[in-house]
This record gives sequence, C-alpha cells and structure tokens, in this order.
Amino acid sequence: MGILSRMIPTEDASARKREIEEKLKQEQETLSFIRENLEKSDQLTKGMVSILSSFESRLMQLENSIIPVHKQTENLQRLQDNVDKTLSCMDHVISYYHVAKDTDRIIREGPTGRLDEYLACIAKIQKAVEYFQDNNPDSPELNTVKARFEKGKELLEAEFRNLLTRYSKPVPPILILDAISVDEELEVQEEVVLEHLPEAVLQDIICIAGWLVEYGRNQDFMNVYFQIRSNQLDRSIKGLKEHFRKSSASSGVPYSPAVQTKRKDTPTKKVPKRPGTIRKAQNLLKQYSQHGLDGKKGGSNLTPLEGYDHDLRVKLMTDALTEKHGGAAGKDDVLDIEIDSYIHCISAFVKLAQSEYALLLEIIPEHHQKKTFDSLIQEALDNLMLEGDNIVSAARRAIMRHDYSAVLTIFPILRHLKMNKSEFDSTLQVWTVVSAAVGVGVRLARRLMRSLSAAGHGGEHKEQAAHAHHLHGNHRSQSSGGVCRQHQGNNDPDKEYNMPKDGTVHELTSNAILFLQQLLDFQETAGAMLASQESSSSASSYTSEFNKRLLSTYICKVLGNLQLNLLSKSKVYEDAALSAIFLHNNYNYILKSLEKSELIQLVTVTQKRAESLYRELIEQQIISYKSSWFKVTEHLSEKNMPVFQPGTKLKDKERQIIKDKFKGFNDGLEELCKTQKGWAIPDKEQRDFIRRSQKTVVSEAYRAFLQRCANISFTKNPEKYHKYHPEHVEEMIEKLFDTSA
Repeated sequence: MGILSRMIPTEDASARKREIEEKLKQEQETLSFIRENLEKSDQLTKGMVSILSSFESRLMQLENSIIPVHKQTENLQRLQDNVDKTLSCMDHVISYYHVAKDTDRIIREGPTGRLDEYLACIAKIQKAVEYFQDNNPDSPELNTVKARFEKGKELLEAEFRNLLTRYSKPVPPILILDAISVDEELEVQEEVVLEHLPEAVLQDIICIAGWLVEYGRNQDFMNVYFQIRSNQLDRSIKGLKEHFRKSSASSGVPYSPAVQTKRKDTPTKKVPKRPGTIRKAQNLLKQYSQHGLDGKKGGSNLTPLEGYDHDLRVKLMTDALTEKHGGAAGKDDVLDIEIDSYIHCISAFVKLAQSEYALLLEIIPEHHQKKTFDSLIQEALDNLMLEGDNIVSAARRAIMRHDYSAVLTIFPILRHLKMNKSEFDSTLQVWTVVSAAVGVGVRLARRLMRSLSAAGHGGEHKEQAAHAHHLHGNHRSQSSGGVCRQHQGNNDPDKEYNMPKDGTVHELTSNAILFLQQLLDFQETAGAMLASQESSSSASSYTSEFNKRLLSTYICKVLGNLQLNLLSKSKVYEDAALSAIFLHNNYNYILKSLEKSELIQLVTVTQKRAESLYRELIEQQIISYKSSWFKVTEHLSEKNMPVFQPGTKLKDKERQIIKDKFKGFNDGLEELCKTQKGWAIPDKEQRDFIRRSQKTVVSEAYRAFLQRCANISFTKNPEKYHKYHPEHVEEMIEKLFDTSA
C-alpha cells in the first residue's frame, strides 16, 4: 500500500511536464509566425514609401507646369470682363443721349390710359437729367431732358386734375339719406359706403399723387384736390337740401328708395321725421280751441282758450302760406322744413366729411392731411354756419316781435348736435369736423340766449315783486320776463279792451305755459343753452344735474314774471271780484298745467313748495271773490234790526228797516247774478266748488233772516219784498258763470 501511494504523484508530475512542454512549443511556433509577419510588413512599408516619394516628385513637376498657364488665363478673363463692362457703360451713357427722342411720342400723347408706361418714361428722363447734372452739366442734352421732364410733370398734374374733375360727382341725396338714417327695425345696421371715385381711377390718382410728392416736388396738386373735392362736398349738401325740400313739399316725408334695391322683404327706409315744433304747438292750440265749452261758457275743463278770442289765436298760428312753397305749406310748415333740412344737412356734412377724410388719407401725404382737409371742408362749413346764422337771425327777429315760439325751432338743432356729439367724438380722424359741428351749436345757443335777454323787461311795482318773491324767491331775469310778454300789434295788452271780459284764462298764460311745455321735449338742450350763459366755456362741460337745476330756475323765473304780469293786468278790471276771478282762473290753470305735465317735477327742483304756494294763491283769490257777496249778505245780518216783542206793533221806522233789508238783498242778489252770470271759470271742479260754497253761505243767511221775520207784519204786500224763496236763491247762484242759463 505504501509503494502504490508513492507512485501516484510521480505520474502526475510527468503528465504536467509533458503538458508544459507542449504549450512551450506552441508559443515558440506563434513567435516565429509573428517574426515572419513583421519582416513582411517592413518590406511592404518600404515599398509604399518608395511609391509615395515617386508620386510626390511627379506632382511637383505637374504643378510647376500648370500654374503659369492658370495665371495667364485669369488675366485674359479679367481683360474680357473689363471690355464687357466698358461696352455696357458706353451703351448706358449713349442711351441717355437718346432718351429725349425715345420718349418724345409717349410724353406728347400724355398719360391717359397708360399711366404705368408713362411713369416709366418719366423715370428714364429723370435718370438722364441726373446723369447730365453729375457728369456733363454744360451739355445741351441736359436742357433738352429737363424741358422734357417738366413737360411730363405738367401733363401728370393735368391728368390728376382731369381724373378728379371727370369722376368727382356729388353724392346722390338718396345715398346720403341712407348713410345718415337709422333703421330701428334692423338689429344690425347695414353700413352705407359712399364711393366718391371708381377704384381704378382712385388707384391712378394715388399713383400720380405719390409720384408728384416724391419726384415732382410740387404741392399745387393738393390745392387742386381740395378745390375740386370741396366743390363736390358743397354740391352734395345742396343737392340733399333741394331733395329734402322737394320731397317735403310733395309728400311731407323725405325717403330713400336705395334700400329697396339692396335688401328684400324689408320696409322702405325713411328718414326719421322729427315732428315739427311749430306744427306741434299749432296742433296743441287747435286741439285746445276745439274742445268746446260743454254747451256753456266756462264749462270746459281747463282748456286755455275758452271764453277769449279762440279764432284769433288759431289764426295767428296758421298764417297765410308763403309764395316760396305755394299754397300747400303754411309759414310754420316752411320753418319746420327748413329746420329738418338743416338738421339733416349737419348730419350729412359730418358723414360726408368723414368719408372725404378717409379718401384724403389715401391720396394726400400725412404731414399735409390736416391743412388740406381743413381747406376742403371750409366752404361747406361756412355755408352751414351762414344758414345757422340765418335761422338764429329769424328767431331773433321773431323774438323782437314777441313771438317766442320761434325759440323752439332752435332746440331741435342743438339737441341733434348734443345727441350725436358722442358719435362725432368717436371719429378721432375728423376732430376738426367735430369741433366745427359743436361750435355751430354753441354759437346758436349763445346768440339766441343773448336775444332772449335783450327781449326782457323790468320795472315792476314793489307789491308785484313781493308776490313773485314769495312764490319763486329771487328768480328775476330779463330773459324770462321777455318770454312772458306777447305780440299784439300796436295795442297795449293791459288795456281793458284787450283783456278777457269774462275773466277767463288770459292768452298770455296759455301761451307761456305752452312754451314751457314745449321745453320739456328739449330739457337737456335748454339746460345746456342756459349753462352756456353761465360761462364762456361750452355747455357740455356741465353735468346733466346742473343743467336741470338751471332749467328749473329759468322756469321759476318765467312763472314768477308771469305772475307779476297777471297781477298788473288784473288791475285793469274795475270790479275787484272779476279781478279775483281772473287771477283765480290763471293761477288754477298754471297749477293744473304744471301737475298734468313734467313741469312740476322741474319746478320742484328749485322750489319745493310750488304746488302749495299756488294753492294758497288760488284760495286767496276765492276769498277775495267771496267778499263781493258781503254787500248782499250784510242785509241779512242782525245789524240795525229792531227788537221784536210778541203782540207789539212795529213802528214805521222799524218796518222801513226790514223793507230796506229785503230790498237791499233782492237788488244786490239780482245785480250780482246778472253780472257774474257772464263771468267764466273754465275748471268745472273749481266752478262747482265756488258755487256750492257761496250757495251755502247765502242760503243759510237768507233762511235765518226769513225765520226772524216770519211772524212780523212789516207790510201789506209781503210778496213785493219777499220775492225769492231760499230754493230760488240757490237756483240763481247755481247759474253763476253760465251765460247759457
């Protein structure tokens, strides 16, 4: 066992030795292979180096041969380019000497119909001029091309003028009316575009204007532009005015048929018709005068013309027709047509001016636009101002005649300007037009207010002033006083023959209230007018509340002066009772008119107690009237009545006292009933109240008197003195203020 164990390691060592020897052999073989490969690589490297060296030598030889040839070729090419450039420059220079000849025919024929070709010729001439000026300023060719250039420029200016003249036409009135009117039935308003020039013509004009600005160095074409366009603007407005006059004269409502061709299934567009202010006042007067008197005088409920000269006042408001408008239009209709026309012309002026400004922006350079535009609109604006001055002058003449309804004709114009001022302001590009349009309104307002002030009056008595101060405070003004006067020819309105015989509402009162009621339609406008009197600044700088307070103050002034005037007129009556009835009727009419309209709200802005003050005045006049019956009822009092003892015979003196009392009562009753039967109290409620209260006072006193004398024998003919029963007396009083009874 021991020998076997010693043999096993020896065998392992032999095997391992053999294995190592085999690996060593393999490594030696590998090393030999590497050596062989390295020797081959060295041989190849030496061969490649030899080849590259040969190639480099040959390349250097080739380069030394090619470079001289290349340089020579480059020099020849440069010489060729120089020759070509010289020939081109020679041709270009020679062409300048031929420009005058080449462009002669086109320049002589002008740019009409071939503007692009003409401008190309002008450009050639201009370049020739620049060439000769820089290189040969003494050559005769320079004068030739200069002359040709000036001729071409003149023909371009002439073409500019001809195109504007030929294609500038007044805008048709129907298109203007479409542009300025608003169709309330349409949710989205269709904008009407005013096309002044055909598109192709406009592009030619823009092109010519651009060339004249850049190369012509001449601004004369801008003067030509504003003269031609200004004339068309003025003609457009005059055409609208003529169309408006003819349409109003024939149909009463101007309208535009253009919409019918643009939209189907829509009603014909009509210009919004403003109810004529004078016509409206006339209709009110006619309406009042036709209410009737309920079959008896004084029976109508507060109609201002009852009992006094109805036909005369209606006649004054419907004068003979003017020759200018034939027999179909009265003087008030003519005035309304003129006012409506003027309002539409103002709107048309602004709309056309906006359109002209848009056109001008495309043609006139920016730094000349304002000046050109101002010149363009000046003539039309001057005509509008002149017409506005004429309207104001007509109103001022009417005011001097004490026809204050003419003032109302100015309000629609001012209201139109005020209502549209925001639209004007939104168009910033035409700020000149905005200021001009607003300037028209301010100018009209201030001139008219100066006229109203000049028409005022003063010098009332202390007692009248105290009454007016009590009702309206210190609101005294000449202008409001002027409104409270009326035109009655050369007659004195305070004379008895010009006063209502029955003590009804005076024409002055009804006209003054009617005037104030008309102001309700123009509250903002009237307030702005009054505000313009407060300062030299525009009325637009004041708030609406401030304007309302000014208007309230003005109305209070008018009412205060009206009260003073009525107090003065009431003194014309010799009968104090009739004077009281007259004042009562007028005060009551004023109060009821204020309550029936929005005037009372305006009055209370500055005079909170207006209603109560007028009721106090009415109550005072009723008390004054009742005092006229004291001379009747004093005969029924116990004053001087004898003391009667039953069974005692009356003395002759005592019997005579009773007879005198009966006789005094009978005569006084008959006289008052006969006189006051012809007086008028138009307000039925007031009339019944006065009758009822007076009937109660007289009837009770008469019954008490009869009861005291019932058992007294003071005469053999009692029916001679006891003429009326109490019921009969009541019937007589019930017939007061009723001529038909």
